[in-house]
Amino acid sequence: MTLEGNLRDFSFTQLVNLINLANRSGALYVEKPGVTTRTVFQNGKLAFFEKSDEKLSFLKSLTDHKLITASQHRLLRERLSGMNDHEAGIYLVNAGYTTLDEVLSILEKEYADKFRHLFSWADGFFRFETGELPPDDHIVVHLNLENLIVEGAREMKEIEELKSEIPSLDMALKFTERPGTDIRNVNLNSTEWRVISYVNPKNTIQQIAATTGLDEIEIRRVVYTLLQAGLVEIIRPDGLPVALPSNTLPVKNPKEHKSLIKRLIDRIRSI
Repeated sequence: MTLEGNLRDFSFTQLVNLINLANRSGALYVEKPGVTTRTVFQNGKLAFFEKSDEKLSFLKSLTDHKLITASQHRLLRERLSGMNDHEAGIYLVNAGYTTLDEVLSILEKEYADKFRHLFSWADGFFRFETGELPPDDHIVVHLNLENLIVEGAREMKEIEELKSEIPSLDMALKFTERPGTDIRNVNLNSTEWRVISYVNPKNTIQQIAATTGLDEIEIRRVVYTLLQAGLVEIIRPDGLPVALPSNTLPVKNPKEHKSLIKRLIDRIRSI
C-alpha cells in the first residue's frame, strides 16, 4: 500500500515518528526539485539511505576515516572495479583492510548524517511504499530512529537560529575593513576557504552555495562562522533589491491542517 503527501501538511519528523512507533517496513521517498531521497526501513529501523545527487563512495569513506591510506585507495579502486558495495565490503574485510564492525559503523554514520538533513525540509513530496526491501547489492544497517529523531530536533533548533542570524540567502558578502588583519593567517577549513574565494558584493550567498555545492544549511553555517570571526559582513547585492526568502509558505488553516494530519496518521496505522 502507498501513502503519499506533502511535507507542508505532514512534517518529516511526524512521518519518522509514525514509522518508528508502528515498526513499519518499507521505503520512504522524499522529493523536491532536482533531488530525490530514498530511505528503507526494516521493522522501524533505518536500513538503507540514498540521495539522487550524492553517490556514496565506500572507499572514500574508508579513506576519510583513516582506515586505509590514499595509496591503498588508489590500488583498491582498480581491484574493486566492477564490484558492488556488498561485494567490496566482503573483500575488504576478508583481505584484512578493515573489520565488519568498522564497515557498519562508517555506513551508519554516513546514512545518519545524510538522513538528518531531511528534518529541515519544510516542503517536498513524500511517498511511503510498504514492504519495499533494501537493494541486495548494498550493505544493510540497523539504526534506531529514536536517536535520529532527537538529533534531528537538535539540528532543527540550530537551523532556526541560523535563519534568524542569516534570514535571506539573497544577500551578499564583503570583507570587513580591519586594518592589520591578514586573512591568510586565519585557521579555516577547506569548505570555508572555498566560500571565502567567492566573497564579492556581486555574488549572493545563494550563488556562492550553488557554486561550491553547499546546501542552505551548510552555507549558513559557514557564513555564520565567518561573521563570528569578523571576516565578512552581510550587505545588499550591488544594485539589487533584497528578495523575500524562497521558503516563505502561506499560512495554513489550523482546522484543515489538523484534519489532514489525522487522516495521514490513520492511513499509516492501517497499512
